Amino acid sequence: MKKIELINKSIGAAILISLGDYALLKLGSPIGPVLFSLGLLGVCYMGQNLFTGKCGFLIEDKIKVTDLLTILLINLIAGYLLGLLYSVTDPEVFKNAVEKVKTWDVSLAFFVKSVLCGIIMYIAVYMYRKGTPLGIIFGIPLFIFCGFQHCIANIITMGVARAWHTSILICILGNFIGSLLMWFVSKDTKTKEIRYTKRNKLKI
Repeated sequence: MKKIELINKSIGAAILISLGDYALLKLGSPIGPVLFSLGLLGVCYMGQNLFTGKCGFLIEDKIKVTDLLTILLINLIAGYLLGLLYSVTDPEVFKNAVEKVKTWDVSLAFFVKSVLCGIIMYIAVYMYRKGTPLGIIFGIPLFIFCGFQHCIANIITMGVARAWHTSILICILGNFIGSLLMWFVSKDTKTKEIRYTKRNKLKI
């Protein structure tokens, strides 16, 4: 993929996720988490570059590490700038973002929540690739209702709050590890299925 296309699609992903995050900050539960799904649905159906949708497929899709880092960097920069833009549109959204950022911390619990979000993101995108949007429709509200942490959504919220929190670094790492962990588990399952099929064919 050409650099300019990589960058454009990374900005596009940030825009889509920012719309979902805005809805979440504005409307709260239960409607906000449901509407947030539009963000990832748009990313998948429009072929945009979202770090949390790509990192679990790093090895499988042979994505260059430099490309993945570029996607992450553009997602973060564009997401934060969009958040800053949204912060002047609605005082309520700004207030809700400030309160949300105050609840974050640098802790093991926050890291685990980030890993769990990464797992859900991998499952959602994997199911989309298999032809169903159900993983997105159910997965996105699931991670939000459970309080799991998504690094791109969080950077957007930081922008809306006009703040910065070091927990974003933990969130990025946790999302990455969770996605790759789920890839590894599913990859192992696929390998076993292939071996099982081959044994059966030999017996026949």
